[in-house]
Amino acid sequence: MIVFYSSVSGNTARFVERLSLKSVRIEGDMDSETPIISHPYVLICPTYSDCYGKGAVPKAVIKMLNNMTNRQNLCGVIGAGNRNFGPYFAQAGRIIADKCNVPLLYCIELAGTQEDVTIVRKGLKQLWKQNEK
Repeated sequence: MIVFYSSVSGNTARFVERLSLKSVRIEGDMDSETPIISHPYVLICPTYSDCYGKGAVPKAVIKMLNNMTNRQNLCGVIGAGNRNFGPYFAQAGRIIADKCNVPLLYCIELAGTQEDVTIVRKGLKQLWKQNEK
């Protein structure tokens, strides 16, 4: 399963749609109820930071990961962002992977390419096979 955050730009949502996998969207409204994910999942998260790298992980994602069940079921992260931001490209993915002690599986730019979709599908298939054991 995929859990993802996408802003109004919709880049991450478009990428997830092209994956054609079961997914849950994290709503950006902090008043929205946080989804509880009771089975293994991969998080896809874009980066939103200032020019110093602060605020990279969206608050709604932090809120979701502060739930112990959600945190325990996280298997890996796919970071997203814009390469124009240099060292801060896909920074949210690296931060989440480090803090939650899970692998950063891949990084995409904006809505990703068809090659990104193919690579991520293949990688997720391998990850789910490993988790079945």
